[in-house]
Amino acid sequence: MTENKDVLGQPKPVSQQIDFYKIFRVFWSRWYWIAGSAAIALAIAKVTLWYTPPIYQTGSSLKLQDNSPSVIASGMQSQNYNYTDKIQAESFVIKSNDVILKAISNINYQISFYLKGRIRTTDLYPSIPFQIEIIKQDSVNFSRGIYFVEGLDEQTFSIKSSDNPDAKPVDYKYGQVLNLGNMQFVIKSKIPSNGNYSFKFNSKEDFIGRAVGGLNVAEAARYTNIMSLSLTDGNPVFAADMLNAIMKEYIKYDVIQKRRSASQTVDFINGQLDFIDAEAKKSGGNLANFKTQNKIIDMGTASSMTVNKLSGYETQKNELYIRQLGIKQLEDQINANRSKVEIGLDLEGVLSGAVSGLVAQLNILIANRETKLTQFNADAAPILALDRQIANIKSSIRNNIYVIKKQNEETINYVNNQIAQVNQSLGTIPPKEQNLVKLQTTFEVNNKIRSFLSEKKLEAEMNAAATVAGASVVNPAYPSYFAISPNENKVYTTALMIGLALGFGLILLVRFLNPYIYDKEAVEALTHTSIIGVIRKFPDYIDKDSRQALSIAKPKSVFAESVRSVRTNLSFLASHKQSKIICVTSEISGEGKSFVTLNLASTLALIEKKVILVAADLRKSKLHKAFNYDNKKGLSSVLSGQTTLQDVIISDEVHFIDFIPSGPVPPNPSELLHTAAMKDLLKELESQYDYVLVDTAPVGLVSDAIPLIRTADVNLFVIRSGVSQERAANIPERLSREYGLNNLAIVLNAFGDDALYSNYYTTDYSRGGGNSTYYYSDYSGYSGSGYYDDDKKWWEFWKKK
Repeated sequence: MTENKDVLGQPKPVSQQIDFYKIFRVFWSRWYWIAGSAAIALAIAKVTLWYTPPIYQTGSSLKLQDNSPSVIASGMQSQNYNYTDKIQAESFVIKSNDVILKAISNINYQISFYLKGRIRTTDLYPSIPFQIEIIKQDSVNFSRGIYFVEGLDEQTFSIKSSDNPDAKPVDYKYGQVLNLGNMQFVIKSKIPSNGNYSFKFNSKEDFIGRAVGGLNVAEAARYTNIMSLSLTDGNPVFAADMLNAIMKEYIKYDVIQKRRSASQTVDFINGQLDFIDAEAKKSGGNLANFKTQNKIIDMGTASSMTVNKLSGYETQKNELYIRQLGIKQLEDQINANRSKVEIGLDLEGVLSGAVSGLVAQLNILIANRETKLTQFNADAAPILALDRQIANIKSSIRNNIYVIKKQNEETINYVNNQIAQVNQSLGTIPPKEQNLVKLQTTFEVNNKIRSFLSEKKLEAEMNAAATVAGASVVNPAYPSYFAISPNENKVYTTALMIGLALGFGLILLVRFLNPYIYDKEAVEALTHTSIIGVIRKFPDYIDKDSRQALSIAKPKSVFAESVRSVRTNLSFLASHKQSKIICVTSEISGEGKSFVTLNLASTLALIEKKVILVAADLRKSKLHKAFNYDNKKGLSSVLSGQTTLQDVIISDEVHFIDFIPSGPVPPNPSELLHTAAMKDLLKELESQYDYVLVDTAPVGLVSDAIPLIRTADVNLFVIRSGVSQERAANIPERLSREYGLNNLAIVLNAFGDDALYSNYYTTDYSRGGGNSTYYYSDYSGYSGSGYYDDDKKWWEFWKKK
């Protein structure tokens, strides 16, 4: 027996190539696993769709005010304002509790009705299947449990609460006051009998999470002032009504916020007017009393001019003081870091367009920062970047305020100087006229200030009345009855893909977790020891004594032909010897070494070879059962000197096979097999028979077979498909290396050609090259060829035998 070696005398590695057809056969062999996994996954998907409530989405859009102020701040570059930041900021306002709670107030939120179906319970909003009147309800402390009702007849109904599920339903009459759940209510109309109805009571706060959770606000398109809103919910009508109510309340909220500045101006002016009215009445009374007491009807021309000039300056001075107060309020807002900066007291005519634009951008950045704080920590990079922008804009606003404030103070100082000059000119007027001028000036100044404040109040009220919303509805929301979730096509597709993946994964898992050898390619990849044949799985049932192996019932079966292939290749082993000692072993028991030995003996006898079979497994031999022998004496008796060789040889006249049983189990089986008597016995048998087949103990369990292996002409190592593990393939090579043997060969037993366990690769052995020395076939892929009795075509299996 030879092996293919390289120039250094080392065995060449087995060349392996991936065989994609084998990969296909692996998966196709268990196609029903894949189909079953896919079917189960689709069934689970169908059940999931039954029990998953559909989700609907409705959409709408708002248009923001079409203004895009360009901001030029000191120390800052010119930058164009876009609506992306504003829409993000306004989304925070839209989702605020104030807007949501007011929107909920506009829908029918107090009572929710439900209809229970065979699979799901449906929210009936906006339908009201029966009328319920709430008589008394605590605003907070009342039961949110579900009430299950059933109409019994025209007059009565039964009701049960989920707060007490173990209680029995209680009967009531229609119109009767029910004291349940810390509230009083009456069911006024008849409950329909065509379904299982239930209801529950709600507060506005119960809907906040439902509304905000499904609300999404985004920019409809880049660099546009259109805001896209959508709301998802299990009830399409509720989603549309809720979204329309939110848009309506947001527009109202925006108008209220814009009117707040004018309202503050009006409130301030009203407070000033009360004081000025009192001062005007007082100064008018003092002037009238002075004229009466001094009998002065009118003053001179010079005095009148002085009065007009002084009153004009005093009026201008008071207006400047009011303006300075507005500037101070704006400055305080900037320094106080308020959430929103508002320009009041009619400063639009005083502040430049740059300041107004900076204030508008500051408000957007502050709102955007509040929105991002819901996503990031205060020390996160996006928040710190916004903080830097806010600080820069505030610095620019302070610089502008400083300039305006300084200009206003300079104007006040100029007016004060003019008033001082006028007061100096009063020294040329007689004392009575001086007092009259002072009283007249005070009276006219108070009247002018009152007129000025009244004009400002009217102007502020007109501005408030003329304020329009910063947004308008472009597209209102309408109910959409097309469910966005679950998507049946997507669910089924996903389930199918998961099912197929599980099917393929199960096949791969079974293969990867299986440590056993199944085909010749697996053996060839693990060892350099040659394989002399593959014995197919026995076609019929094998009893525990393996008696079927003695007579091949189906000589034209694939199994019989595979045994003949091994018999043929035996002739190439130790071909220089006319008589051969063949030792058959395996790693562990149960791998079929005795079965292989019996089959080889039978096939050799059929070609008129003189064969003797020796049961050398002195510990646990079963060969005698195949010959129906009692095993009271045998090999152990001969080796221990209790009997002669001729006394233990059994001749099977039917199968033309001689047999030496193992005999009684000795206390020292290993030592008996190591004796010279065993060597002499084999020499004597070799001289009398063409083939001496020795069935030994497994080499993986005990060392009894070692002396027999070293003496034999041919050693056959049996590996059983599906039983022997991968480590078994390494044993022949290790035995050859340790004991200097070159006569070891492998027989793959009970090969069933199960494609699931076939290897992905093809080796040199399989192609007849590489280290291959012997021709053999595993007889797979020849079904229906007509050369074997057990290869019927698939359409012939229905025929009777």
